[in-house]
Amino acid sequence: MTTEPTRRRLTERQADTVRRLTDAAVEEVREAGYEGLTVRNVARRAGVAPATAYTYFASKNHLITEVFWRRLSALAPVDADGPLLDRVVAVLREIALLVSDEPELGAACTTAMLGTDPDVRELRVRIGAAIRERIQAALRDQDDPKIVGALELAYTGALVHAGMGYTSYARMADRLAEMAKLILPDPE
Repeated sequence: MTTEPTRRRLTERQADTVRRLTDAAVEEVREAGYEGLTVRNVARRAGVAPATAYTYFASKNHLITEVFWRRLSALAPVDADGPLLDRVVAVLREIALLVSDEPELGAACTTAMLGTDPDVRELRVRIGAAIRERIQAALRDQDDPKIVGALELAYTGALVHAGMGYTSYARMADRLAEMAKLILPDPE
């Protein structure tokens, strides 16, 4: 059995259907943008019935948030070696660049993650916890809740800023490095 994080345990066949749907969602966003994205069109592209797609994803926001969650979950464990600033910057950069090469997907992820349906809320909590864990792993013994909170807010603000189209995700990765330098204690 394979686990589908937001809904239930899946068989290998069901997990393959979910993978096909998330892959098709990325392709659909590339071609139609977030506004043109529908679960029905994603289902057609994935070769499944719309009812099947809705069995796994309650909305397009749920589907796109799942895409982001899967990318975040697929990251390698945090490398906790090296200087503090380098470790934290590496984590922030890695997260910021998850969707950097796909601006339409990045904007879609920002919009989708602000959705209010229960499945999106659950994934948003998981995403937030995973980001916090990655930041804490990079901080190691400097795991001050105020520093973690400030870095989380910096990341969240950067994601929204880039998602709104004010700047690129790549530029946000650079800005997050600048913010980390301001937030982290000076190495003595």
